[in-house]
Amino acid sequence: MEDRTLEAQGLAEAPREHPLLYPGAWPEDSGLLDGNRLLPLDRLVYDDRTPVLAVGSNACPGQLRHKMAEFGITAPIPMVKAQVTGIEVGVSAHVSRMGYVSASPFNAPAVVRELFLTWLDAEQLAVIDASEGVPLPNGNYSRGWLAAPDVRITLADGTTLPGAFAYVNRHGVLHDGNGGPRTHPGQRALLTELLGTSARLRELFGVTPEEFVARARADALLCERGTRLLAEEKLVTVSGLEKYVRLQQTGSPGTGSSLLPPSM
Repeated sequence: MEDRTLEAQGLAEAPREHPLLYPGAWPEDSGLLDGNRLLPLDRLVYDDRTPVLAVGSNACPGQLRHKMAEFGITAPIPMVKAQVTGIEVGVSAHVSRMGYVSASPFNAPAVVRELFLTWLDAEQLAVIDASEGVPLPNGNYSRGWLAAPDVRITLADGTTLPGAFAYVNRHGVLHDGNGGPRTHPGQRALLTELLGTSARLRELFGVTPEEFVARARADALLCERGTRLLAEEKLVTVSGLEKYVRLQQTGSPGTGSSLLPPSM
């Protein structure tokens, strides 16, 4: 019998616990995250749930399990692989209290990417919203509806969705040096580059990715200083997705405002 545990599939490590592994390991195909197992799916569309695109660690089963465990939520989460046209995975213009510089989508009309769509129930959506800082006035992300045809989401059976939610960074994204958003190269490569090109970042966070992670995880105010510094060094541009952000309700009544873990 095939071992479906996250450990056996190499999907158990959570970037929250191992920041330099960010965004964490993604599954090879669609599956149902059920506790410590990733099981086969019996369908790709869940009309009673909310579709949310994952561009970073929310596509890592180990990270999702970690976030849900914080609130004792054990309901399964369908994770559906999709072909997405219209967005690319960029670099968030903020330093996370978890010790990494996370991913954020940006507008890229000609780009086609394979991403994961998580279908979340009300409680699960409230947890993920809270982990991204959506309910907080100074949180790092807003949740916006990316509608077709601007963003085209096609599932393995050919189904095309009318849209999905995604988390848009309120700080913007890092640019590529030519004014456009840059793509996320993975955590170690990104931190090595940022520290190598900014003496002021090195003053705050040290000279190695390991030092960066250790200092960021130990000091929330330092993370805020680092976020401001990214803007001061003129490394930031808009994602082009800001227009899709609307005021979103978080979870079901009575759950959203109480779920406030550290903002990512």
